[in-house]
Amino acid sequence: MQSAIAGVVAALGAVAVLFGQAPNDPRLEAQLRQLFPAAASFSPKTGNPPHFEVYAAAADRAPAGLAFWTTELDPLERGYDGPIKILVGLDMRGLLTGVVVADHHEPYGYFSVDTPEFAAQFRGKSVRDPFRVGADLQAVARATLTVTSASRAIRNSARRVATALIPPPRQR
Repeated sequence: MQSAIAGVVAALGAVAVLFGQAPNDPRLEAQLRQLFPAAASFSPKTGNPPHFEVYAAAADRAPAGLAFWTTELDPLERGYDGPIKILVGLDMRGLLTGVVVADHHEPYGYFSVDTPEFAAQFRGKSVRDPFRVGADLQAVARATLTVTSASRAIRNSARRVATALIPPPRQR
């Protein structure tokens, strides 16, 4: 009986890994904590669009924020050498809590999207902001395509998630 249960648990773990989220994945947990350091807990990835819910306290029923991968939302934005996988945090007011660039194959990524300065410029931006490279976002010489693509992926996915999952503010 125990071996049958262990087999089912292993199979469920394999299915979770196939769909991009392993149960209790320490790397994913660390990335989510970068976006929401004070969070009490995170939900498994769920919904349409796919997202993680962030809870400020263990007893909370309503999420304090959302996190999502830019590569799981259409249209898929491509950089110079393919998609740039970015985890985005969004609070329930539509403000970005941060971004984590998790994977890319950009030739100039090491001095553009991999830098702490790239991620820092998104913290506190509203989904209503323009996200224009060279205007409200910093451009990087020789990496314009990479920075523009990553910024567009963050903007478009954040707007899509906000539209689908964040209730509009109440009118007074």
